Amino acid sequence: MVISMSTLITVRIPKKLREEARKYGINISRLLREALIEEIKRRKLERIDELQERAKKTILKIDKEDLIKTIREIRHEY
Repeated sequence: MVISMSTLITVRIPKKLREEARKYGINISRLLREALIEEIKRRKLERIDELQERAKKTILKIDKEDLIKTIREIRHEY
């Protein structure tokens, strides 16, 4: 069994909103936890997209002939 550390976060919401959540059987803690997980995933993917775009721009700046020459030189070393 893996025990993970956790932290307590307090969120202030209007009383009426809490009452409505209870009325519809919404588990606020679970909902917020899942929403946070999804937002983190979304932002990680955004970051990956940004890094890919930067890498693409850098790669496009490399001269094809120089790249081919370098690859051939590396192959001959092995």
